[in-house]
Amino acid sequence: MELIDGKAVAAQIKKEIAEEVAQIKEAGGKTPHLAAILVGHNGGSETYVTAKVRTCEEVGFKSSLIRYEEDVKEEELLACVERLNNDSDIDGFIVQLPLPKHISEQKIIEAIDYRKDVDGFHPVNVGRMSIGLPCFVSATPAGILELIKRYGIETRGKHCVVLGRSNIVGKPMAALMMQKAYPGDCTVTVCHSRSQNLKEMCLSADIIIAALGVPEFLKADMVKEGVVVIDVGTTRVPSTLTKSGFKLTGDVKFDEVSPKCSYITPVPGGVGPMTIISLMRNTLLAGKKAIYK
Repeated sequence: MELIDGKAVAAQIKKEIAEEVAQIKEAGGKTPHLAAILVGHNGGSETYVTAKVRTCEEVGFKSSLIRYEEDVKEEELLACVERLNNDSDIDGFIVQLPLPKHISEQKIIEAIDYRKDVDGFHPVNVGRMSIGLPCFVSATPAGILELIKRYGIETRGKHCVVLGRSNIVGKPMAALMMQKAYPGDCTVTVCHSRSQNLKEMCLSADIIIAALGVPEFLKADMVKEGVVVIDVGTTRVPSTLTKSGFKLTGDVKFDEVSPKCSYITPVPGGVGPMTIISLMRNTLLAGKKAIYK
């Protein structure tokens, strides 16, 4: 069993991005600029955005953080999106999700200029991804592909089971794993809360990508010997072993499942670190106008 070290891979990519940004600046080019809109004071969102801003500094990007209170009106948020769309200094921006209930997330996402949509959530980017055209791929799926690539995991002709059908991970992951490319060329099965024979599906899988958000859902009796397991789940569960009283738990019962795996990602330290670094890579591509002129 080999542990897929997302922390180490993310650190390596961060170094690569920082070196490229330094070269761009040296040549008199424009410093990539990422903006983030944060609404309210959701603990998870605060943590993510702080990490994104810090990583921008570490790779040499400019970053801007725009904050709104929980009660911000949808029109005001849409006006802010429009301002960022028209600001030529900003290469890419994100609106941190989730948003308060009175705001339509879909309306906000669709208002973002797809050429600056470094989260890869705009229908234009999602559509281009699904037919294999250059686009911004959303950060978590992009990070997973990079881990598979850097560990040289064989995907051609393999059976890949994706657990979960979310727009952010499950659906894009399924589309990417069946592309005519590496990583890809898989036969893909998407399982979800309404799937029957789920255990049998998992037992036939060469690769399992677990993105259900159900702690320790995947157990040893659901996987075959030599399987590759990518655990996307990050649920905070109560713990007496940590100072905070919580621990991050994946969708995989790690201690049980890992002995049967050829490769497995831990939680934390697997997919998580790759998500932010994939966002940075998208921002660099946006700054270079590498995807959309």
